[in-house]
Amino acid sequence: MSRIGVFVCHCGINIAGTVDVEQVAQALRLHPDVVYATTYRYMCSEPGQQLLREAIQEHQLDGVVVAACSPAMHEKTFRGASAAAGLNPYRCEIANIREQCSWVHEHTPVQATNKAIATVHTMVQKVNWDEALEPFRLSLTQQALVIGGGIAGIQAALDIANAGFPVVLVEREPFLGGKMAQLSGTYLNFTAAPDLLARKVQQVHEHPHITVLTQARVAEVEGYVGNFDVTVTVGRGEVTESEQFSVGAIVVATGWDPYPMEKLSEYGGGEIPDVVDGLTFERMLRQGQEEGGLRRPSDGRVPREVVFVQCAGSRDPERGVPYCSKVCCMYTAKQAMMFREQVPVGQAYVFYIDIRSAGRGYDEYVQQAMEAHDVLYLRGKVSKIFRGGAEGDKVMVWGVDTLSGQPVEVAADLVVLATPMTPSHGATDLAQKLRAVVDRNGFFSEAHPKLRPVESLTAGIFLAGAAQGPKDIPETVSQASGAAAKVLQMFSQREMAHEPTVACVIPQLCA
Repeated sequence: MSRIGVFVCHCGINIAGTVDVEQVAQALRLHPDVVYATTYRYMCSEPGQQLLREAIQEHQLDGVVVAACSPAMHEKTFRGASAAAGLNPYRCEIANIREQCSWVHEHTPVQATNKAIATVHTMVQKVNWDEALEPFRLSLTQQALVIGGGIAGIQAALDIANAGFPVVLVEREPFLGGKMAQLSGTYLNFTAAPDLLARKVQQVHEHPHITVLTQARVAEVEGYVGNFDVTVTVGRGEVTESEQFSVGAIVVATGWDPYPMEKLSEYGGGEIPDVVDGLTFERMLRQGQEEGGLRRPSDGRVPREVVFVQCAGSRDPERGVPYCSKVCCMYTAKQAMMFREQVPVGQAYVFYIDIRSAGRGYDEYVQQAMEAHDVLYLRGKVSKIFRGGAEGDKVMVWGVDTLSGQPVEVAADLVVLATPMTPSHGATDLAQKLRAVVDRNGFFSEAHPKLRPVESLTAGIFLAGAAQGPKDIPETVSQASGAAAKVLQMFSQREMAHEPTVACVIPQLCA
């Protein structure tokens, strides 16, 4: 007869707030194969794991069921604790009574408790059939694929290649650089972004361990961690060819795309030539630097009054963009200052909801825009933008200053919308090919938001930059190097341990 232990986690109030955890433990004590059942507030904590280890040894348990959260969160934790106590880790099972019981039945605690009892009973029966498995080792392909040739993909590729491992870098555009290539300068120090990027791009093209494929897309991915077989389609239109690569790890660095201006009709997006988004204004600033002056699109005149509108489409669930794009407050301050440098007699206005400038020196940078460059910040939402003025050559901006409670009307020459950063076009399709997961906003999901931020939910696939969510350049580069470090950790060995839990066909059970 088996000697199984059951450990029911409160998970604070996440489980215990709905499920009667003591009733669950009491019900399992009646099971003939359960010799020990208890509850604990946080089983994943070190005291909780110590309780598990001590119970295995004291009660000579040959199987364990932890009734807690999803196995994706802490299966490794509990199996590791079981192994430390001398129990084969594959005789430790997780009964998910948080996501599958407590959270989905929070208004019906009796039913949630009964379902939890049934769920744990099921896992006890499974443990009875579990075999004591041992991981097996497989060869590892020490070549990496990096998808995306922006600054995230460039940094990840260079870090891996500089360690001596070959890298295939795939970029859908005809050139490397991504969105950073379109910037006029970076905030905080106004360094010319093209100059920073050019050195990195040159290093990539000259690196002996990096194969660059532009105008290329990932067509198919087969295999598993350590041994992926990837088909890449190179070319556009009817002139394409396919190339095959074997790689051990994949870094997803697909970046972001701007929110479509056509969806911002109340702001004149896509209708008024002198209403542009942030990236377009970056190109205008660069052109102004090169040609001796900023010009607006409609008639080539120098804009004297420029209005910047923050959160134009973001933080708006009705548009499907409930999140903050994180970088807009900072690049708007930069753009306003660069405008004032190119047009010293001009005036810049910034309509904002909140100023979110989290970072070393970031808040001071926004203050610099206000104090040293006389940028006028107006707290309030813009209600309407339309053509106006005596000669119809102005862009009228209507809004409300919520600090004074007064309506505001600005006759602008140019309006710049800080539109949201959205997932790169094709991200969802790529995720399906990679068997990875995207979140509700379409960005790639990490394995754990705090403890595994650069790993996807698919082993061997790592995330870098804005593919995971809005980020600025420093954070993007940091995450790219983090993803590369994870790849190098894998490549530090020629073989890797592989999970022994694999599917097999039992012909006798086939219909």
